[in-house]
This record gives sequence, structure tokens and C-alpha cells, in this order.
Amino acid sequence: MLTLASKLKRDDGLKGSRASATASDSTRRVSVRDRLLVKEVAELEANLPCTCKVYFPDPNKLHCFQLTVTPDEGYYQGGKFQFETEVPDAYNMVPPKVRCLTRIWHPNITETGEICLSLLREHSIDGTGWAPTRTLKDVVWGLNSLFTEDFRNKVEDYIKRYAR
Repeated sequence: MLTLASKLKRDDGLKGSRASATASDSTRRVSVRDRLLVKEVAELEANLPCTCKVYFPDPNKLHCFQLTVTPDEGYYQGGKFQFETEVPDAYNMVPPKVRCLTRIWHPNITETGEICLSLLREHSIDGTGWAPTRTLKDVVWGLNSLFTEDFRNKVEDYIKRYAR
């Protein structure tokens, strides 16, 4: 039976020749981002809101995926909104880059698809921006919350307070 410990010992023994060492290192080397994404994608799929679906165009590239949000309440009920997510190499120190692919009028989404959501900001004045403790699950739930009734109520309260 091949165990991880025996495989590592065998790989260390092969490092004698230069060609073997580079081949062994290249197959073993996995970025921190990719290790985190394996865990986070599993957690995300287990805790996905019922109004969201995640699609990976290439299952070998967990850092590029699409999210579809189909709200079941509020102004956007019945709509289907697609987002493209790119997780940078420096993840989890920097937030993922998210862009809305669906043309929509929304107070937090520009015509070009840029999203105004505090947890997607690297630096935030109010302290609710990106932090290394945040995960992809937080991003998906944040995007989903843009279409909920609770969000609409917050926007209406804001308008009542400051649009005098």
C-alpha cells in the first residue's frame, strides 16, 4: 500500500538527479490559493443558497467560475443574473474579482458590470472590506443579498434619510 509518507520518501530519494528533482517538484507544487479553493469550493457547494448556482467552465481551474443568481423575492424576482468570478494568485490576502455579466439596473452594479459591495473591496473605510478570514461562501452570499427584500428595505431607508 502506498502512503503519503512512503511517497515523499521515494520522491526525496529521486532528487539525486537534476531532471527527477524538477519533475518531482513541479508535480508536487500546489499554490496556496489552489489549496484554499479546494476546501472553500467544497464548503460553498454544501452551503449554497437555493437561489444560486455555481458553474465551473473548467473543473481543473477552480479560480475561474460563474455564479447565477435567480431571486425568488423583491423587484428582481424571476430574473437570472450571471456573475463572473476570478480568484487572483494573492488570494486570500486580496478579494476575488467579480463582474456582473447580465445588463441590469441596480444601485450597486454599474453599466459595465462592476459591483459595489464592501466585502469585495481590498480596503474599506467602514472596516467591512475584505479580510483573509472571508471565503468564497461570503462572496456568494453577499452577491445573493443584493437581490433580497431585506436589501431593498435598506436602500429605501437610506434614500429616505439622505435624499432630502
